[in-house]
Amino acid sequence: MSVGTGTPVDVRIMTRAELALHGVRMDDAQVRRPEGAGPSDDGHVLVDGANAALPTNPHSPYTVRDGRVWLGDGTESPTDTGLTLTPVRRPEFYDLTTADGVPYEHIARLHGADVLATTVVQTCVRYAESDRCRFCTIEESLRAGATVAAKTPAQLAEVAEAAVRLDGVRQMVMTTGTTAGPDRGARALARSVRAVLAAVPGLPIQVQCEPPGDLAWIGALREAGASAIGIHAESLDEDVRRRWMPGKSTVPLADYEAAWDEAVRVFGHNRVSTYLLVGLGEDPDELITGAARLIERGVYPFVVPFRPMRGTLAARDGAKAPDPRTLHRVTVAVAARLRAAGMTGADQKAGCAACGACGVLATAGG
Repeated sequence: MSVGTGTPVDVRIMTRAELALHGVRMDDAQVRRPEGAGPSDDGHVLVDGANAALPTNPHSPYTVRDGRVWLGDGTESPTDTGLTLTPVRRPEFYDLTTADGVPYEHIARLHGADVLATTVVQTCVRYAESDRCRFCTIEESLRAGATVAAKTPAQLAEVAEAAVRLDGVRQMVMTTGTTAGPDRGARALARSVRAVLAAVPGLPIQVQCEPPGDLAWIGALREAGASAIGIHAESLDEDVRRRWMPGKSTVPLADYEAAWDEAVRVFGHNRVSTYLLVGLGEDPDELITGAARLIERGVYPFVVPFRPMRGTLAARDGAKAPDPRTLHRVTVAVAARLRAAGMTGADQKAGCAACGACGVLATAGG
């Protein structure tokens, strides 16, 4: 059996691709992330012991029984996929509030089993409908009262210390909405990294922001103590960028390339990553070729399926997720190139690629 242009099917990777897109019927997801700055609306679980962010979907062909994933809707004998699934337990730090009365869960959230994630600035200068990324809901969680607009360094340090002490958190991700200044949010990230590391020395932290207007901010983030950096383009196709990211696409890809190169120089080979979303309309072969060019730069292309999150412009307009066979083909091809280059997400120590929950690359050996 083959997928697309003759790619052999690895049944385990295909099953993970289908789970990533179709989700699973599950009532006991204790850790969820329904809105925010990323591409996933999901429940956080462990699949075969690895972090996975899966949509909780009552119409999914997959269900969980006795800690295993089964294929079948209950009207016929289900098939054991061979995968185990364990919901991530609700962390203890969610029960606490900061010294100034803000619930810890409104400051940072658990992703997977051991990743603390926060959006330091929960607003974005590109969130007007004419500029907004069509897959993003960064300000929806703010409107829903589930977070605060700007987290202070002191709040983040307090929450991070508790999450490490109480729940065994081993890495942290700090992203930000784009700000109006030329640093594009890097200034707030640098202050936050310093504060967290003062409270939890040695905690690996990935920072995420647009290419700053002054690339010196990349060095400043490293000097603050960040272990890795994500500079996310989401697509390398200009037509796709203009259609899906009208505001963000005004930053030329040449600026991303300059920022990636500077980040590799400062942070090191395979300490820099970028999201590439499968399913935005980019030709899969061109996406694979673009990912290969990133790998040659020392940048990890974190291939993730587009999923139309509730509250996004994409969901409002009826956009659909990609076919699992396309996700399988792209994932397998990119993972092979990563292995050939000696790059794995786990080697990044912190960040989305190190967590791996939103994609299938880790299952494919990337």
